[in-house]
Amino acid sequence: MTKEIKVADWLPQGIVATLTACSIALTAPAMAQETYPSADDTLDWTIAFGPGGGNDIMARTIIDILTKYDLYPGDISAENRAGGSGAVGWGYLFAQDGDPYGISTTSGSFVTTPLQADTPWQPEDFTPVALLATDDLVLVVNGDSEIQNIAQFIETAKAEPMNIGGTGTVNVDFIVPTLFAEKAGFEFDYVSFNSMADQTTALLSGALDSMVGNPGEILGLIEAGELRPLVYSGNSTPAALGDVPTMGDIGFGIGVSMPRGLILPPNVPAAAQEWWIGTMQKVVETPEWAEYIASNTLTPTVIYGEDFRSFLVETKNGFETVLKSVGAID
Repeated sequence: MTKEIKVADWLPQGIVATLTACSIALTAPAMAQETYPSADDTLDWTIAFGPGGGNDIMARTIIDILTKYDLYPGDISAENRAGGSGAVGWGYLFAQDGDPYGISTTSGSFVTTPLQADTPWQPEDFTPVALLATDDLVLVVNGDSEIQNIAQFIETAKAEPMNIGGTGTVNVDFIVPTLFAEKAGFEFDYVSFNSMADQTTALLSGALDSMVGNPGEILGLIEAGELRPLVYSGNSTPAALGDVPTMGDIGFGIGVSMPRGLILPPNVPAAAQEWWIGTMQKVVETPEWAEYIASNTLTPTVIYGEDFRSFLVETKNGFETVLKSVGAID
């Protein structure tokens, strides 16, 4: 401010007035052109995993809320771009650098995939909107299995290693049973899938001994008796799982949760990031969002913008330490 006043002091008043008028003339149209979002542009929503999984459920829940409450003015096109533990979908979003009409939901793989694959992106490269919730996993067996509880599972696994299925490769679905097995003293073979639907089919058909999954994704099968829950990785067991113990309850707590959030491509205009932060503040206050949190046994954990970026960096560093300690990555 001081420098501008001194320059104006020695400029002729006519020139100062002309420069001011030009500045106003140039600024007004530019600001008008920055209106976001435009009803003419379709929002390209990337879901980095197949249909039916936690990432897919969260994305489509948000889209339904945006639509119901007219929070987004244009069309929304949701596409499942599965593959490579999320690398395909988030790689697609990364390539939309600067485009505010690309968007995606995140999961644990968003943090872990770059730790074990040669991705051109890191979690902190994207424009952060919000961390919306965290969730934990339940270990289940086929409802017809002879294994009735977690004590029997551990005893059986100690005698002969079993396989455990999960979505993705070196991610939270891998970290949770790995840490649990290390603490409980058994070994297992991890089998990765691109979608919850595929791994559930494998378990029900007898191709898998067990699997881990988000309770909300498989609660219907648990309630129907087709899957039997044995242990929960969170701090307290959701009411929907009844008297299933937590890993901490039996002395093998691991302290790992999956972050679920919303991101835009790298380098989008600040106005777009701010618009989405404001919009998600409305979304999380709706009864539909509260129902989603409850029915999917999630923990509402909401932080916005750059605080979310810091959270992602801290989480990545923590996961990296865990994965290196078990020899999953170098």
